[in-house]
Amino acid sequence: MREITLDNLDDIARGAGILGTGGGGDPYIGKLLAREAIRRHGPVRVVDIDEVPADATVVPISGMGAPTVLLERVPNGGEELAALRALEKHLGRPATHIAPIEVGGVNSMLPIACAAQAGLPIVDGDAMGRAFPEAQMVLPGLIGVTNSPMALADDKGNTIIVDAVDNHAAEAVARAVCTELGCQISCADTVLRGDQLADGLVPATLTLAERLGAAVREARAEHADPVGAARALLSGVHLLTGKVVDVSRRTEGGFARGLADIEGVTGDAGRSLRLDFQNEHLLATRDGVTVATTPDLICVLDSETGDPVTTEGLRYGLRVSVLAAPCDPRWTTAPGLDLAGPRYFGYDVDYLPFGG
Repeated sequence: MREITLDNLDDIARGAGILGTGGGGDPYIGKLLAREAIRRHGPVRVVDIDEVPADATVVPISGMGAPTVLLERVPNGGEELAALRALEKHLGRPATHIAPIEVGGVNSMLPIACAAQAGLPIVDGDAMGRAFPEAQMVLPGLIGVTNSPMALADDKGNTIIVDAVDNHAAEAVARAVCTELGCQISCADTVLRGDQLADGLVPATLTLAERLGAAVREARAEHADPVGAARALLSGVHLLTGKVVDVSRRTEGGFARGLADIEGVTGDAGRSLRLDFQNEHLLATRDGVTVATTPDLICVLDSETGDPVTTEGLRYGLRVSVLAAPCDPRWTTAPGLDLAGPRYFGYDVDYLPFGG
């Protein structure tokens, strides 16, 4: 993929929604924002990690907040560029490249919109390889890159610079600001040099999202199994196909937290699956036994269409298929699990190695 256009945007949004493990925000809303930015400013050039000069200034762009709020409080489309300009002013130098902080939902689309508006290329990679709920949960943190200074912008034109003592403190301060500003803001942070990208990003995830979205679309057009197409491309495993029978969801502390219960149908009749989430799905428990944990991907797809189902989109009666897929191996190291393993989120279980 050499550029992002109106022709491949739908596939990227669909694939990124699946990779987002239920979080990252509604990909449809993000797609509308990216589509309008590309329509106004033209296609976005995509560059591989090894094409970026060593001294480049690469700025990841994202949204922060509760995905449930995004459904009712749609961004005006200028927040990401405002955050980028505020960060550039604070740094005293311009950004040379944009990158997604995560490949998931709206947070894969907002960097595309920002890159189009700023006339900058976007790096084919992201800092998670999925979506995570907190700002310090990024691979650059494992190589000593700080997420400060962090520029925050809201839809009213307010911008704030957070320069914290460490990455966890930056998350805490930014989350408090986010909550005060209505649980939905945009961020520019975790600035990387070009020579840090190989160690700090998961490569080619925008390309993976495009391939994943295309695989689902093509399977649907051929009356094949779109969920099976996604599972094969992700080297994933099937956890359960069933009907959502209960969802308990609340917006708390700038996050959407909750549980979803799914009762199996057809080949999974008589089985049940519970999903625990904090913006993203973090734990899958089948018939009382843990079968998948963060940081591996737990993805919920519409059983008929293969489209991603976000945590805020879960509702009673929806027929879904749940898949698990392996995360980037850096997340399964001890430092990675300290950042994003199940015990960090308060679950009294250890990380379950994929397939184990």
